[in-house]
Amino acid sequence: MNASFDRQRFTAMLVKEMLQILRDPSTFLIAFLLPLLLLFLFGYGVSLDTTRTRVGLVVADSSAPALGLASAYRHSRWFDVREARSTAELKPQLVAGHVRGIIIIPQDFGKAAARHPGSATIQVITDGSIPNTANFVAAYAEGVRATWAAGVAAERGSAMAPPIGVVTRFWFNPELASRYFLIPGSIAIVMTMIGTLLTALVVAREWERGTMEAIMATPIGMGEFLATKIVPYFLLGLGSMTVCTLLAIFVFGVPFRGSPFALLMIASAFLVPALGQGLLISAATKNQFVASQIALLTAFLPSMMLSGFIFEITSMPGWLQALTQVVPARYLIPSLQTVFVAGDLWSLFLPNIAAMLAFGALFFTLAFRITRRRIA
Repeated sequence: MNASFDRQRFTAMLVKEMLQILRDPSTFLIAFLLPLLLLFLFGYGVSLDTTRTRVGLVVADSSAPALGLASAYRHSRWFDVREARSTAELKPQLVAGHVRGIIIIPQDFGKAAARHPGSATIQVITDGSIPNTANFVAAYAEGVRATWAAGVAAERGSAMAPPIGVVTRFWFNPELASRYFLIPGSIAIVMTMIGTLLTALVVAREWERGTMEAIMATPIGMGEFLATKIVPYFLLGLGSMTVCTLLAIFVFGVPFRGSPFALLMIASAFLVPALGQGLLISAATKNQFVASQIALLTAFLPSMMLSGFIFEITSMPGWLQALTQVVPARYLIPSLQTVFVAGDLWSLFLPNIAAMLAFGALFFTLAFRITRRRIA
């Protein structure tokens, strides 16, 4: 190998690499079929939305207000109500997880409601082993009660005006649909796996097939050699990103409020560290199986756990938040979520793009040195 760059030699090696990709169907399976499977799995299998929760209802009062409130719970879109005569009947179902909460309308409910609907109280017992669901049951049970009390007060001509009016607006995602941030986050996880896994197999494959010695005998430079291993997979990664984006928009209904140019810049910047990490793994190992395992352990798991995809980084311990700084997907996920649901926000994109390119430069430098040392 020599250090000079020859355009004709580079083009020939690039064509050779592309032909090798075309002859290997596993590359297309990893680049296009695996993203589709993962995206459908994340899109339909992972949801943080609470739709209809099964709860128990005990009505200990036979007055008209109590029956009216019980009817409001039965017709609520948020609850699937199972009625019982006492709390004791529902307790085993709560312990077994068949109901996530018990709503109790007490005996004196009608009397209190007759004086003032807003002063009539209920009891809500929730399953604290699942905190999010417990909070949901408590909040929506109180919401149904407050709505019912306001309706009764309005019928009596005494509207229940709160002393302070609070108007809540949710920007970018008024429905609070979890898929709006889960799907872009899933694309980031998919791109991490695809980018790293594809190149992790490249150089290791050359060593396994014994073709590395033949390449070493040619006058190709080290930079040319690594570039021919990167360019085809960079284009495949962009193609995979395009497929995932179209799927997110037209199948999962995620809005895309940014520009294709911003998405292209973000995706291109992320593919640099992803492909560089894969090339580094591939250069350090001579076995495709080992390379694929290392790629999954060093790319997929950190991206899944430490990128903010599922767990909020700000809620992590301080030392773990510091560790997330070295996970490239940490900079991709907020950029993707922003370009999808909010639009172009370059003040956020540019620092993240710079961080991803810095990681890519580090990975490529290490891969260059390791590959040159092994060949020497």
